Amino acid sequence: MNKKMLALALAMAFTVSTAAVGFAASVKCEVTAVDGHTVTLDCGKKASKMKVGNNVKVKIKKKSSGAIEGC
Repeated sequence: MNKKMLALALAMAFTVSTAAVGFAASVKCEVTAVDGHTVTLDCGKKASKMKVGNNVKVKIKKKSSGAIEGC
């Protein structure tokens, strides 16, 4: 009986911990200014989803260098 309760408790803990990861928001912003190590973003109305102290992941679009030609 104790093993079943322990297994149930661990399964519930795992379910709750993985569900919390799925709450990350995705917001598209535009860089409006860069000053040294400071970057200013314009996220429009969706900026209200962010709060001071949140960690942010930024992807930078790479510019293509043109067509690749072979021999």
